[in-house]
Amino acid sequence: MLIPSVKGYNVLGAFNPGATIYNNQIILLMRVSENCPQEKSFINIPYYNFKNNKSEAKILRINKDDPQVMLKDTRGVLYKGKDYLSTISHIRLARSSDGINFTIDEKPFIAPANESEKFGVEDARISKIDDTYYINYTGVSEDGYATMLATTKNFINIERKGIIFAPLNKDVAIFEEKINGKYIALHRPDNHGFGLPSIWYADSPDMLHWGNHKCILRPDGSKWESQKIGAGAAPIKTEKGWLVLYHGKGDNSMYSLNLLLLDLNNPSKIIMQCKQPIFTPKEDYEKKGFFGNVIFSNGLVIKPDGTILIYYGACDETICLATTSINELLYLLNNK
Repeated sequence: MLIPSVKGYNVLGAFNPGATIYNNQIILLMRVSENCPQEKSFINIPYYNFKNNKSEAKILRINKDDPQVMLKDTRGVLYKGKDYLSTISHIRLARSSDGINFTIDEKPFIAPANESEKFGVEDARISKIDDTYYINYTGVSEDGYATMLATTKNFINIERKGIIFAPLNKDVAIFEEKINGKYIALHRPDNHGFGLPSIWYADSPDMLHWGNHKCILRPDGSKWESQKIGAGAAPIKTEKGWLVLYHGKGDNSMYSLNLLLLDLNNPSKIIMQCKQPIFTPKEDYEKKGFFGNVIFSNGLVIKPDGTILIYYGACDETICLATTSINELLYLLNNK
């Protein structure tokens, strides 16, 4: 059982981990979700307060009879015209020698540290370039969600770089090498009012300043992608192109996983796409939970024998594992 990050919070689940290999161990940066014990007449909401360059976990206590409070889904509360999350997340580190049995740190690896992270930090993605691990994650606040960047060389010390994609933008997947002298990323701005949230391309000279933005894939309108799509873990380089595992949100808020293949030298160009998802919720633990019918992956590793370990969150509650290979994914692209 995971230990809560602070007194007064409860751990609800660990899910949506970023993944990489460091010192022959598999590292997961898990999103750990917490809430507060509830009372008969009150709603208790976790959040962080920042003062004098210090962060402090707090609890907002609201009377249930207050006419200005409105419960949304299991994840949200609207109070006095402002959105709050019923839960708050931090990122915690887990280590494993076999990819299955993990030792989990007791304290957060990345916790909210500034106003852009007031409502939590979520869904880390890890990209290794040379000897540096680039960790992008979602910072959530009353201003919406933004993509933050941090770096580490040893998974002990981290250096925060700040916001790299301003609100509303997340689902950032950074390629693990430069292409044509530029860092490359996929990202997903939220386009309220026109169209649906889609996968975009961007490049950067320094990992901080991003430009040449281009929408490369929109939801196909099927029952699997009727609401939005977004990229997952760092793309996988193959002889055929860059393999991208991405998610779609469809009818009844179901999340599934699908595949893209991007051009090796021009990753804004799509070579191939699966016509239907390769991975959908089927097991009970993927269909029933805190937020049901959700499969969401932002972390994978490739073992020396070529096996791909896909770590994914189920129902915003648990971490699960699926295995495959590059050849199997390329086969699915050609046959599914």
